[in-house]
Amino acid sequence: MSVPLLKIGAVLSTMAMVTNWMSQTLPSLVGLNGTTVSRGGTSERIVSALYPSPEEGWQIYSSAQDADGKCICTVVAPAQNMCNRDPRSRQLRQLMEKVQNITQSMELLDLRTNRDLQYVRNTESLMKTVDVKLKTASDNPRSLNPKSLQELKDKVTQLLPLLPVLEQYKTDARQISRVREEVRNLSLVLMAIQEEMGAYDYEELRHRVLLLETRLHSCMQKLGCGKLTGVSNPITIRASGSRFGSWMTDTMIPSSDNRVWSMDGYFKGRRVLEYRTLNDFMKGQNFVQHLLPHPWAGTGHVVYNGSLYYNKYQSNIIIKYHFRSRSVLVQRSLSGAGYNNTFPYSWGGSSDIDLMADENGLWAVYTTIPNAGNIVISRLEPQSLEVLQTWDTGFPKRSAGESFMICSTLYVTNSHLAGAKIYFAYYTNSSSYEYTDIPFHNQYSHISMMDYNPRERVLYTWNNGHQVLYNVTLFQVVKTAGD
Repeated sequence: MSVPLLKIGAVLSTMAMVTNWMSQTLPSLVGLNGTTVSRGGTSERIVSALYPSPEEGWQIYSSAQDADGKCICTVVAPAQNMCNRDPRSRQLRQLMEKVQNITQSMELLDLRTNRDLQYVRNTESLMKTVDVKLKTASDNPRSLNPKSLQELKDKVTQLLPLLPVLEQYKTDARQISRVREEVRNLSLVLMAIQEEMGAYDYEELRHRVLLLETRLHSCMQKLGCGKLTGVSNPITIRASGSRFGSWMTDTMIPSSDNRVWSMDGYFKGRRVLEYRTLNDFMKGQNFVQHLLPHPWAGTGHVVYNGSLYYNKYQSNIIIKYHFRSRSVLVQRSLSGAGYNNTFPYSWGGSSDIDLMADENGLWAVYTTIPNAGNIVISRLEPQSLEVLQTWDTGFPKRSAGESFMICSTLYVTNSHLAGAKIYFAYYTNSSSYEYTDIPFHNQYSHISMMDYNPRERVLYTWNNGHQVLYNVTLFQVVKTAGD
């Protein structure tokens, strides 16, 4: 008798796992993204990664002007009930309610089955004794004396409570059968809904993402330059390559170029991988290879207006390599600049010359012997690589972990290791500096490249074989036509 009961228990356990999986999976079908990006006027601009809760609906980037003519950029989150008109959402909610009801029923069945199964096990030995006595009485009726008959009656009386238990088991078995059929039907309905939602939601999502990107970029163009006040938590895009390297997108404003370039290593490298999109880079697919005519040194490369600017190995020569023509357009010596680990960042790696771009053009960060190893900033003309203007920051380069330019201001970190922070800022517009205290999370403990992209207003970093992004917060005054 115990064998069929154990089979029912196994079915209950299996069904409980199925419904538990469905109840965990279904909510993930209805979540969408959104966050607030910035405020207008004298404000902070916040660009953050979008990781919303499932209760949030579609988010709409919008840009407008207030009564004073100042730019306002916002992300609007619709009320939670705005999606209730969607019949698919209603179907999913009904499906979830059914699954929840089924789960509760099966939990009750499982509890009752375990309780009754224990009762049956306790009476199993008694049933075997009764079975032996009945067999003996059947074979030899005369052997059953009044005393034995009374004992048999007593034992049968003890077994009588088992009868309703068995009846309940029959009812439970029928209910389990119905539950199994209902779950099968629910699975078919869910598959149909998923197939219907798949293509439709992908196209709708793609359209809305393009719309959001257009509105966001339009809003960003209205925002002026600002002072760095914060750095977000890191967003790991990929883990690839060696401990040292660089990766980037085009920094030219405006640009519709979505390609991503990756350059692994800092010593005598020549191989540049070009990916069609960031998504391709994340998956490691759809890339072409460029083999540079001259090897590079360090990781301070930058892509600006379709060309790669990099430091030629064992020299202070800057090379402009055009990706489309696969040729060197110009190369020029950065007069007096140290090279070959003469004045690197604190992590070494031939990081003597660091090229970068911001909202105001192309820059070189380096040092010279006459400057006693202090960081020098030079603004470069992108076509000829001629030095347009130079500033001596007074900050020792070997004490810097990395540096980057935002709005003509150089920001310097005090280390490349865990616990690093943005420690120093030099303002080329006023030829002045200040010490700062802007923390950021160095997740993988060894940054060998850190550059700002003015198109996306994010920091690109290469951190111990991980390609990582940081969003930035800028304090800024938005200028309008009436200002």
